[in-house]
Amino acid sequence: MLIMLMMILFTLILSTIVMFISSILAKKTITDREKCSPFECGFDPKGAGRLPFSLRFFLIAIIFLIFDVEITLLFPLVKTFKVTLTETWIITGTFFLLILLIGLYHEWNQGALDWST
Repeated sequence: MLIMLMMILFTLILSTIVMFISSILAKKTITDREKCSPFECGFDPKGAGRLPFSLRFFLIAIIFLIFDVEITLLFPLVKTFKVTLTETWIITGTFFLLILLIGLYHEWNQGALDWST
């Protein structure tokens, strides 16, 4: 038990030292205008390096990913129909779909799904 505790302590100390040394060595104090500017094949950039980004598009993409993952989590529910009890399967499926519908209603109520504005 003591050997295991010593190994854990040694690992924690060693990892802390390595993280501390890497944070000291990785700091860049010199800021160069050429390094901070966008690169366009050796020429001066014609426009701004950062284009404006639609936050609405990002929100719709995140909502799509969340609901896509939740739909993917429904597939094992179909596969477990023959293995589990019918009442348990119905309660689990209803609860999960209820959570999905509440999330969808919340997003709709907040106006995240309104494309016109």
